[in-house]
Amino acid sequence: MISAARMAQVDANAAALGVPRKQLMESSGNAVAREVRAVVDPGARIAIVAGRGNNGGDAFVAARFLDDYDVSVRLLGRAEAIATDIARENWAALGRAEYDLAEVRDSRDLDLPDCEVVVDAMLGTGVAGALREPEASAAAAINDADATVVSVDVPSGVDADTGEAAGVAVEADRVVTFHDEKPGLAALDAEVTVADIGIPPAAERFVGPGDMRPVRRGGPGDESRAYVVGGGPYTGAPALAAQAALRAGADLSFVAAPEPVADGIQGYAEDLIVQSYEGDRLAPEQVPDLVATAERYDDVVVLGPGLGTADETLVAAEQFLAEFSGPTVVDADALPVVPDVDTDAALVCTPNRKELAKMGGPEIESDEPIREYADEIESFAADLGHVVVAKAAEDVVSDGERTRISRAGTPGMRVGGTGDTLAGILAGLLGDHDPFRAACVAAYANGRAGELLADRHDGLVASDLLDALPRALWGEGDE
Repeated sequence: MISAARMAQVDANAAALGVPRKQLMESSGNAVAREVRAVVDPGARIAIVAGRGNNGGDAFVAARFLDDYDVSVRLLGRAEAIATDIARENWAALGRAEYDLAEVRDSRDLDLPDCEVVVDAMLGTGVAGALREPEASAAAAINDADATVVSVDVPSGVDADTGEAAGVAVEADRVVTFHDEKPGLAALDAEVTVADIGIPPAAERFVGPGDMRPVRRGGPGDESRAYVVGGGPYTGAPALAAQAALRAGADLSFVAAPEPVADGIQGYAEDLIVQSYEGDRLAPEQVPDLVATAERYDDVVVLGPGLGTADETLVAAEQFLAEFSGPTVVDADALPVVPDVDTDAALVCTPNRKELAKMGGPEIESDEPIREYADEIESFAADLGHVVVAKAAEDVVSDGERTRISRAGTPGMRVGGTGDTLAGILAGLLGDHDPFRAACVAAYANGRAGELLADRHDGLVASDLLDALPRALWGEGDE
C-alpha cells in the first residue's frame, strides 16, 4: 500500500526519471476506460463528472477510449480554472473533437443524465476534508443516480489514507486506483482495481526530487536546536556539521567542544554557539552535563565529528548514548560504540564503507558499488535497530525494513567534510521528520547541493555545499 503523500512523491520521482505526468495520465485514463468497459456493454450511456485537477484529467483521457459508448462529460467549474496544463490540454482535445462537454458553474445547474455508469473524477488522493460546493451537491446527485459508480483513484470526499469522510462523499461501487492500493480503500464497500500505469520501480527505490515535497521547516512557536558534540583532535568537522544544521532548518546550532579548541571552532562562523568544557577531549566526566543540556532543550544531537578515538572518548560516547533518549545522529569517531550500546535514543548512523565494516556490517571493497550490498545493509540495520546511511558515491539508507538509494552527488564530493555536512543536514531535519525520512532527504539534499555546484567539480570543498543546501532542500521541490 502507499499513502496519498507518498504517491505524490513517487509521481514526481517518475517525472524526474523521464516518465512525464502526461504519459501517466494517458495510462490512467485508459485504465478507467477498461473498468467502464468491464461494467457495461458498448452503446451504454456514461456520464463523467470531473473536477479541475489531474483526477479530472484522467477522466478526460478515459472519454477518448470510450468511443463505443454514449459519453457525456460535466466539468465542475470553468474550463479556464483547470489547474494543470496536462488536464487542460486533454479537456481542449475533447472540445476540438466535439465530444459532449458542459461546464457546471453552479451546483444547481448539474444535470446528471440518465445513464448506466457515472464516473466520479472530481477529487483525487491529494485532497482531504469535507467536500465543498459544487462537489458536495455533485456527490449527492451521483449517490442518487440509478447507475454504477466508478471512482477514479479514490471516491471524492473519502480520505485515501483512512477511508473516512468528513461529510457527504461519493458512494462508489468500483474504484480504479493507480500504481498501488491506498490504505483507506480497504474500508470501503467497493470493488477496488489497482491499475499499473507504468511508474517504474526506480521511482520508489531511488530518492528523488519528489521526496523533497514537502520538507517541513517547523511551525510557529517551534524551535529546533542542533547540539553537536564533537571536536578535540579536529575542529573543522563539528563546525561544518553545525553550520549545515542551520542551513537545513535548525533555529540554533550549538557545539560542545573541549576548551582548547572551542575558540577555533567558533572562528569558523559567527552563527554558531560554542560551549566549552574542561579537558582536551571528551571524557566520561563531561557526559552528565552534556546529556542534561540536550535533554533540557529537546536538542537533536550530532555525536562524533572530530572527537577522536581515544579510549576514554569512546567510553564517553557510549555513556552519552546510553543516557540520552532523544534523536541522535551518530557519525565518524562515535560509530564503533553503537552496536554494543543499549539506548532509548532514536539513532541515525552515517558510516562510510570502512566504518560500516568496523560496526559489524558488510565489508565492501572500495571498487564495489555499495548499492549492490543494499540487502546486507538492510539486514544490518535490522539487527542494529537503528537507521543506517551507508555513505558512498551512492548512499544506501535503511531502517531494517525499508531501503532507499540516493544517487545524487558528483565525483568532486569525494573531498573530506561532505560526511560532516550530511550529519548536520540530518540534525536540521530530525526535529520535524521521522528518522528514515530525514535520512533519505538528507542524503539526497547533500548530493544535490554538490550537483548544483557542478561547475566547481575540480575545486569543490565541503564548505561550498553550505550555500547550496537551502536550494537543494526547498528551492526545487515543485519543479
